[in-house]
Formats: sequence, structure tokens, C-alpha cells
Amino acid sequence: MKLRLILGDQLSLSVSNLSDASVDDLILMCEVKQEATYVKHHKKKIVFVFSAMRHFAKGLREQGYNVRYVAYDDPNNTGSLLGEVKRVVISHDISEIVLTNPGEHRVLSEFETWYNLLGTPVTLREDDRFLCTPREFSTWAEGRKQLRMEFFYREMRRKHHILMDANEPVGGQWNFDADNRKPAPRNLSVPETFMAPMDDITQDVIDLVTVEFADHFGDIYPFNFAVTRPDALQALDLFISERLSLFGDYQDAMVQGEPWMYHSHIGLYLNCGLLTPLECIARAEEAYHQGHAPLNAVEGFIRQILGWREYVRGIYWHKMPEYKTLNALGANRHLPEFYWSGQTQMNCVRQCVLETKQNAYAHHIQRLMVLGNFALIAGIDPDEINEWYMLVYADAYEWVELPNVNGMVLFADGGLLASKPYAASGAYINKMSNYCKGCSYKPTIKNGPKACPFNYLYWDFMERNAEILSGNPRMGFMYKTLGRMSDEKRQAVADDSYNFLNKISPDEKV
Repeated sequence: MKLRLILGDQLSLSVSNLSDASVDDLILMCEVKQEATYVKHHKKKIVFVFSAMRHFAKGLREQGYNVRYVAYDDPNNTGSLLGEVKRVVISHDISEIVLTNPGEHRVLSEFETWYNLLGTPVTLREDDRFLCTPREFSTWAEGRKQLRMEFFYREMRRKHHILMDANEPVGGQWNFDADNRKPAPRNLSVPETFMAPMDDITQDVIDLVTVEFADHFGDIYPFNFAVTRPDALQALDLFISERLSLFGDYQDAMVQGEPWMYHSHIGLYLNCGLLTPLECIARAEEAYHQGHAPLNAVEGFIRQILGWREYVRGIYWHKMPEYKTLNALGANRHLPEFYWSGQTQMNCVRQCVLETKQNAYAHHIQRLMVLGNFALIAGIDPDEINEWYMLVYADAYEWVELPNVNGMVLFADGGLLASKPYAASGAYINKMSNYCKGCSYKPTIKNGPKACPFNYLYWDFMERNAEILSGNPRMGFMYKTLGRMSDEKRQAVADDSYNFLNKISPDEKV
């Protein structure tokens, strides 16, 4: 009998260690403390993963597979993956443990010890649900001075023949990002996101999480995530039919009270296996060819999956484990308390934190240009902000979270992933959102008690990191601007930043 362990982010019938499974094999799934608490995951994320796991196990049983499912509150639950595998090995005649490569380096490192610990042959298979293997990415990266996503993305388009006209990109260019930066107009009517009904399985999980994870961050209700593949497919269909057409135009826009905007909200389904990347890409490409969505929207959506998603995973496996330790800018400030409570006078930060708390979701510009931008220019310690991003979002797994934060958000990798830090003043947030209208601070004021903190913190960030960043060709103009500032202006920036940052250290309300 072979033992096949299915993890909570491997909920696909097409996952490699199920490809040759028979009814004589034992499929093990388990809810373990080790995985649920290595960071204190958002309550809604735990509900989502556990419920999706239970529904997947139910589907396997209905197809005749022999499934051993260990619930979190099972009195015999050892609390670890190894402990549960060991229980099976002791009680059954297991000839081989068949695994699909996990999404996180720490889990792979553990799997690689199991043969010595258990004495049972262990087979690790490639996770072929992704469109580029770690080995393929390393081959692409070899010898390149810069690992830029845009060039990787073009290779992926060619390899999978996506939005291609023979050997050329459809529309005559690879990237339509310049068309996708429009602020939202007033009175924009945003369609509702997909709302899945709850069943008894999900309610049982909610009851469990309410008791066992009471001290974790986040709200459970309302809970409307899809937890089955049919519902995840419905969520994809709803995005394609109702939101894809305007996704491109407004993908960078932020509107108070509209947490979902025109985004797809399928990242959590892709990352746990309920959806596969090629089927999502195919649906979007089909919408373009049928005239239901413009090219800038379709290309932008496909780039997030075929380009960015595969690229950050490639960076992760290419550079781990050292990537986790990088801190090129030497940031060391503690994460402010308002990242948990939302209690700050900065309305943009307040809105993004409170929506994250309620939904276990924020779209990529909220994550990058508000929450991430503040962490960057305030000099928040990468370990602390990485842990925060990892635990608050339902789509977060280390392979996708760490490169996005260490590379894109914090520039902690020194420019391996991004060509420059994504630092911005309050002017950007004012342009791309309506948050500033309800704020105690003013984006047009540069210094003093009413000035938007992003304004002076931006220039303080530039000053603090001049030795490292002034030679960056993409930042030359800003350093010339800084160089032309009067001594009085630079001192005002330094004083305002010092006063503000000294307030957030003891968690005074700012």
C-alpha cells in the first residue's frame, strides 16, 4: 500500500502524487497545529483551508478512494505532518510515501528527512500544476545580470502560446500596463464579488476555529469564499463575465468601501489548487477573442498569472533559503500596532487594514502602494512585515508572499526582483484613490502636523538610503530633486519624520 499525503494547498485531482493513485492506496489529509499556527493565520484563512480540505476529502471518498482524514480536534492528532504520517506507517503496511513538492522551503526541508526518520521510501514529485518548474526557471536565470519579470513573461507567452499571433504578441506589444493605471471615476458601479453559500461542513469548521483560534487576527463573518471546485469555477466565470472588461482600466484604483473593485479574487483558489492557471488563462483569452473584454484587461490579467505568479515562485526556489534573510536597506523598526487594529488617522492605511481584517484580502495596489509603501518608507523590519503579510491574507503561502514582500514591497533583496523601490508620497495615493478626502492629513501639505506622513517619510527614506539608492538609474531624477532642496526643507523633513516615527514606536495613535 502506498501512502499519498495531500497538503492544504494541493487540493487538485490533477496533483502529481494522485496521478496514478488507486483505490488500494491510502490518501492522508490532516489539519495539524504545526501548519495552522507557525504564523497565526487569519481566522478566515483557516476556515477556508480546513473547509476546502474537508470538501476535497469528501469528493475523493465519493470517487472510491481510501481517505484517512485527521481533524484538528481529533484527540489522537499529533499536531504535525510527520506525526500523522508516522502514525499511518506504524499501523499500516506502507511500501512507499508519495509526495508532491510542497510550496514552502521549510516543508520541503522536513520532507527530505522523512526517509531517515521513518525508514520508508519517500518519493517527491514535481508540482506540475505550475507552468514553469524551478529547474526551468534556474536555467532561464543562469548567466543573466538582471532577472526581470517582463523578459521571463515573454518566454512564458511563447512557450505556452498565449495571446500570440504566430511568433508575435497579439496587438503588436507584449505589455499593456500603461493603459491600466486609471483612477476610478465618481459613482463607479462595481459588481459584487462571488458569494458562495455556506454548508454544514463550513459551519462545523467555523465553530472549530472560533474556539481553537480565538486569539488569531481577523473576522470570520461574513464567510463567502468558495470551498469546492465547482464554486471556484463559478467565481472565475463571474469575474470573466462581469469584471474582466474593466479590470485593466481600474486595476490600480482604490475606492473607500469597495474592497473588491474589478479584481478576480481567485488567487486563494489558484494557490490552494481549486483552480488551475491554464484554465483561468484560457477563459480570459477566450473572452478577448469573442470580443467580451479588451486586450489591455485580458493581457493584464494573464500577466498576473502567467508572468508574475510563475516568476515570483521561480525567484523563491532559485534563491531560498538565503532569500528569507535579506535586508539590503537595513530596516529594523518594529511593525506599528495599527497594522492590527487599523487605529490610525492615516485614512488610507486604516481602510486597507480594516478591509484586510474583515476579508483576509486586499488587492495588489492596497498591499503594495499603501500598506507596503508605508512599511518601506518607515523602515519596518522585513521579518515583522513578512510575518504580517503571511498571516493576514487567505492567498498567502511563502513562495508567493516572500518575493512579493522582500522584493517588490521592501526592496530587501537589493533589486534582484524590482528595478527600484516602490516608494511614493501621498500624491500617488491621492491620485489613485478617494481615501485622502476622509483623512485627517492633507496630501497637498508637505510638512507640519497636517502634512500627509507619506510626504515627508518619502524624502526621509530617500535621505536615509542615499548611499545605497542614489546610484540607481531609475531614481536619479528624485535624487537630483532632493539635492536641490534647501537646508531648511531637508531639516523640516528630518524633524517631521523623527517626530512621527518616535510616536509609532510606543504605539501612540498617529
